Amino acid sequence: MIKEIGQKVFYEIDTGHILVSHPSVKGDEAYVKERPLAEIIDLYPVLRDRDQASFDVIELNYGELDEDFAQSSEQWVDPVTKQLKFVYRDPNAPEEPPVFRKPLTEEVEELKRADIENKQAIAELTMMIAAPQA
Repeated sequence: MIKEIGQKVFYEIDTGHILVSHPSVKGDEAYVKERPLAEIIDLYPVLRDRDQASFDVIELNYGELDEDFAQSSEQWVDPVTKQLKFVYRDPNAPEEPPVFRKPLTEEVEELKRADIENKQAIAELTMMIAAPQA
């Protein structure tokens, strides 16, 4: 049986700066085991050597936001919302300052939902206009 373990993103609570991104893993469950957070923290000196109250972790599902991490040039965690934010640099304007935004995968899903809602509204209006007037 195949086991999938998602990425773990450790970040500074005060600033949102990402300290470590522990990679996701997929493989035979005989070899792939979920590690306790304490064991993962011990792997990284940047985590092990600091006060654990100064950082937090976001645990992602396997494959979640992989495309956003691959396409973005920078990542950050909003300290207020605890949501990951990404910078997608415009190759035509690389000198522009970075603007952190939510994952493009989320934006695409929101646009798909809005498109469906708009199509439904247009269909309803078309039905109302085409209905015989009494």
